[in-house]
Amino acid sequence: MQASRARLFKEYKEVQREKVADPDIQLACDDTNIFKWTALIKGPSETPFEGGVFQLVFSVPEQYPLQPPQVRFLTKIFHPNVHFKTGEICLDILKNAWSPAWTLQSVCRAIIALMAHPEPDSPLNCDSGNLVDVLFV
Repeated sequence: MQASRARLFKEYKEVQREKVADPDIQLACDDTNIFKWTALIKGPSETPFEGGVFQLVFSVPEQYPLQPPQVRFLTKIFHPNVHFKTGEICLDILKNAWSPAWTLQSVCRAIIALMAHPEPDSPLNCDSGNLVDVLFV
């Protein structure tokens, strides 16, 4: 657990330095629990999400960075790879393709990329998955 705390404090310091450098992501740690984070991400341009701001919640395990954080949308979003009720995100790096090289900031970047380039072959929201060709042309 000590290693995960050290890693999260390092990421926290990095986030403080990056605030100006990455205007699409506002990542914040809970004041009382280093294992709880939230993020505000901007919808990617030239997508149906452009102009929107989406809130994510992170639950970081004590085995981090050896295990991925659990991340979900708090903001309702109609997307093939997001469960419309729970906000769960179907993204390989949050499951079997996780690497300790990923950071919470880079996870946010990957989620923004997923918003712009959905994966209709692994939908959590089948209705949205069926509309990908219409929405993302």
